[in-house]
Amino acid sequence: MDRVIGLIAANYETKGLGELTEERTVASLPYGGKYRVVDFPMSNMVNSGIKTIGLITPYKYRSIIDHVGAGKAWDLDRKNGGLFVLPGSVFGVHSENSHFLLRDLRRNLVFLERSPAPYILVSSANVISHMDYRPLIQEHIKSGADITMVYNTADRDETYRVGLNVENGRVTSFKPQPRKYEEAFLDTFVITRELLLKVLEWYSAIDYLDFFEAIEGDLDKMDVRGYKYEGYARAVFTSSDYFDYSMEILNLDVANELFSRERPLSTKAVEEAPAKYLEGAKVRNSMVTAGSLIEGEVDHSILFRGVHVCKGARVRNSIIMQRCVIEEGAVVENVILDKSAVVKAGSVIKGTGEATVIMG
Repeated sequence: MDRVIGLIAANYETKGLGELTEERTVASLPYGGKYRVVDFPMSNMVNSGIKTIGLITPYKYRSIIDHVGAGKAWDLDRKNGGLFVLPGSVFGVHSENSHFLLRDLRRNLVFLERSPAPYILVSSANVISHMDYRPLIQEHIKSGADITMVYNTADRDETYRVGLNVENGRVTSFKPQPRKYEEAFLDTFVITRELLLKVLEWYSAIDYLDFFEAIEGDLDKMDVRGYKYEGYARAVFTSSDYFDYSMEILNLDVANELFSRERPLSTKAVEEAPAKYLEGAKVRNSMVTAGSLIEGEVDHSILFRGVHVCKGARVRNSIIMQRCVIEEGAVVENVILDKSAVVKAGSVIKGTGEATVIMG
């Protein structure tokens, strides 16, 4: 793995997340009580032995920079290698499904050219998985492929993911909006550094394109392989993705896979007292994070740091982000409550299983 550097592309947006990403990036979207979505690719790379990681940031970079800092939480604040925070392009047209913009890569040629590593592992910042990249790298080297694309079987009809046609291990074509049970790209791939630099030179005149949009017409001239990942993996593009995939971690099997002690998911450290449950509190099948104070009822929900559920309040099937307050007698059901929101006493906020309410 010393022959591999990591590159995380976070300079893209999706309209499907709506107000959840008005003030933050997809990468810095809170997840699982105390984490951010970008923690997954960063932790997976570090746990796989990659010691040099570049993070391409968007113009709304404040939240992600505040979270990753110098990479200390991932042991990336080091003299040799470490975390490199890289600029993304700010202006210019691009398609909504572009996650690996050529112009973002070209803007960071110095990072790519200075590294002696012959292989680059590239990932987007919105895939939730606990993937060990070492078998992927080994398979890529063994096959001699130019590019190896990671994919899985879609668990639903996908609007924003790219479908792959894979024949005898070779990726023969792409298709938009893969259907449930079809093969779909997991926005992770391995490429030789030499080829990546050549591609950036070949397609410099159309650098507004996504990397895979650019090479699609030349797939028959390249050796592009598929690598199927069989573990848990979810790509977050919409608010319903975010809600559904967040609630899946209340399933013990999913939680055990994502939060393995052997390969820990790292995140920015925040010191908090343990959650406190007062007399009369009732909590069922929920994740309640440190610093929270529970006096009311919480059922099948995820509570981030410092949430206060007051006496007589009820929270059901909801995601409550950090520092929110649910005042006395309030009812919250099927809701994503963004950070520091206050639900006034006696208020009732209810969504449905098909239409979750998002409240800031």
